[in-house]
Amino acid sequence: MKTTNLQDGVRRTVLPSGLRIVTESIQTTRSASIGVWVNVGSRDETPALSGASHFLEHLLFKGTRKRTALDISAEIEAVGGETNAFTTKEYTCYYARVLDADLPLAVDVLCDAVADSVLAPPDVETERGVILEEIAMHDDEPGDEVHDLFTEVIFGDHPLGRLISGTEATIAPMTRTQINRFYRRRYVPPRIVIAAAGNLDHGTVVRLIRKAIAGTALDTEPAAPEAHRPADRRVRTLPAQTVVRSRDTEQAHIVLGATGIGRLDDRRFALGVLNNVLGGGMSSRLFQEIREKRGLAYSVYSYGSQYADAGLFGVYAGCAPGKVDEVLDLARAELGKIAKSGVTAEEVARGKGMVKGSYVLGLEDTGSRMSRLAKSEMLYGDLMTVDGLLAEVDAVTLDDVNALAHDLLSQPMSLAVVGPFDSSAFTGR
Repeated sequence: MKTTNLQDGVRRTVLPSGLRIVTESIQTTRSASIGVWVNVGSRDETPALSGASHFLEHLLFKGTRKRTALDISAEIEAVGGETNAFTTKEYTCYYARVLDADLPLAVDVLCDAVADSVLAPPDVETERGVILEEIAMHDDEPGDEVHDLFTEVIFGDHPLGRLISGTEATIAPMTRTQINRFYRRRYVPPRIVIAAAGNLDHGTVVRLIRKAIAGTALDTEPAAPEAHRPADRRVRTLPAQTVVRSRDTEQAHIVLGATGIGRLDDRRFALGVLNNVLGGGMSSRLFQEIREKRGLAYSVYSYGSQYADAGLFGVYAGCAPGKVDEVLDLARAELGKIAKSGVTAEEVARGKGMVKGSYVLGLEDTGSRMSRLAKSEMLYGDLMTVDGLLAEVDAVTLDDVNALAHDLLSQPMSLAVVGPFDSSAFTGR
């Protein structure tokens, strides 16, 4: 077992099994947050197992050898805490936030759920129904659906292009045996990071975790921690195209965009600035042109999604179907203008301020501090200090932003549309 000091108040221990524990002591708070992060997500699934990570996320709260589903929720709620989980394309997280005195309970409950769930057949069937309802509910939310459609337009049949939840066609036939095999093969110590932040002592947290996982599937032979996810040179993106999904909706939902950059790209700080200038706030160009000046849409923004080896960049707008052409024309014009002429020094300064402010203000609670620790350890392999990150943003120049804008926004753009249109409505656009 090896323990190192990463920063003031931040310590990291690697257990012999390869499981990593990272904590941040914040003695000025009376709460603590803990998360069990597993370096497995929907992109790690075969087509037949699409949705397995998300299915498993549901099942791990359904009972262990020591606790029923009610026990798991009741024990945390009895002390005023909260627990939840989420699945992404590249990782899964199970977390709890409690009073500092109740951290031992949270450690025991979370570790028990992640390490020793039984995946009882009746629970598999119950959660199958819940997930199918979740998929159906998602299909009734066109504002969410259009983003999934756009991701598919960019990545096609690559795992990054598939739905995190899976589809009815993959969830309905998925067996308990398949899910359990996925669970036991993927949820192994070298792929797991347990992060905690709040009023805590690192050594105590390590002892609590070791006790909680003793005798479970996470109490394994020595192994080295898994490095952060390597770049997959096989990621391919599709040529620019337009895809329309016809829905009888009152509002049309569109995403216009193209491929972006990966998570470890040195230009990610410039991208944050560019995104804020283009569509990241009320002062952004798209918001001003489309909403403020013309009132064509209530919601309009730009965004980027970054993965280990790929990314995308898009502009979203929700508007009346009859206004789609005008909104698209304005969005394309703004993208073209920035690609050709760039942005101004004043806009860059404002964009940098927004990036720095959102980052620092986002670290005001123990949950966000815990997430920062885990993502730094698991996704980046390095914990950058807050001052270091702010310095990286400050170092972004006007030329950096404009060069990136030219690279990203000069690309042929793909378009995803969900609304009351047929597939020929955007021919030639």
